[in-house]
Amino acid sequence: MTIAVERKALVSGGASGFGLEIARRLRAEGAAVALLDLPGERLEQARRGIGDGVLAVPADVRVPSQVQAAVAAAIAAFGGLDTLVISAGVIHIKRLSEVSEDDWDLTLDVNLKGAFLTAQAAESALRASGRGRIVAISSDAGRRGVPWLQAYTASKFGLIGLVESLAVELAGDQVTANCVCPVGCPTTGMGQDVLTWKTGHTRASADEIVRTTARMNPLGRNATEADVADAVLFFISEQAGFLTGSSLDVDGGAHLGLMPGAD
Repeated sequence: MTIAVERKALVSGGASGFGLEIARRLRAEGAAVALLDLPGERLEQARRGIGDGVLAVPADVRVPSQVQAAVAAAIAAFGGLDTLVISAGVIHIKRLSEVSEDDWDLTLDVNLKGAFLTAQAAESALRASGRGRIVAISSDAGRRGVPWLQAYTASKFGLIGLVESLAVELAGDQVTANCVCPVGCPTTGMGQDVLTWKTGHTRASADEIVRTTARMNPLGRNATEADVADAVLFFISEQAGFLTGSSLDVDGGAHLGLMPGAD
């Protein structure tokens, strides 16, 4: 797998989880990387942890002026931008009757509006590069409905639709746009939040839940940040130059039909 020389990348949600692992991998491949995330020590720690060649561009992805300023700072620092990874996301787990308007708005604003605003701010630079790449982190919940995750599921379905629209609109300037759809990953911050919720609603321990989800996966293990980063870097690679508008399930086969009682 070959990453184009001197990629200039911005990763939203880059201070933790999938975004941080993707940023590390891009930097290891020689890319200049900007981490877009909320201002604070976590962002600075992520920047310092990766090292030279990494820029922190603080922004709330819900706020257009902040997103535009962050993207502009990355473009100015790198002399352009040819790679955008959209990884910023939040989740809540509640029954339909318990979901407030604020819950709904926060999830849609971060997960979907934030993706739109970031792509919009980066569009001109991606087009100008002649080799633009957009990769968004959707979810297995962007493929099928999940109970208690109404807003999250809607946002992740919407993200796939947004990326497909971008794929068509930007193709004339050789910009590709694709999604990866991971199954739950227990080691990310969001994965830990989900795990905490599950332990609070069952009698099982966190270790028992992790073992159970691994056992239920056809490949017999849980997803890792590295699994998702591998898929993202493939879409950024030269070998994926003719792929656009695709959504790749990174789930160990969890989306496949199984035969009940066969094992």
